Amino acid sequence: MSAGAAGIEALRTPEERFRVLPFFPWQPRYLEDLAGYAGLRMHYVDEGPRDAAPVLMLHGEPSWSYLYRKMIPIVAAAGNRVIAPDLVGFG
Repeated sequence: MSAGAAGIEALRTPEERFRVLPFFPWQPRYLEDLAGYAGLRMHYVDEGPRDAAPVLMLHGEPSWSYLYRKMIPIVAAAGNRVIAPDLVGFG
């Protein structure tokens, strides 16, 4: 547990829970030290060429970037950069 925004305690799912997700082979990437979200971090998938046209894949409640696990490789293989952020508290 860690202190998150405004000193609220936040639970963090242990990393090992995400290591063997079916069809989700991407390396974890995180944004940390987000303004107003001290102690929290946001996971995101970033695949494909860095200089390619980006395709932003947003999720809603109660999902996370795992929703796009079958689309990410197709869109990246087409030459696009895929960015799929997980909103804080999801995934």
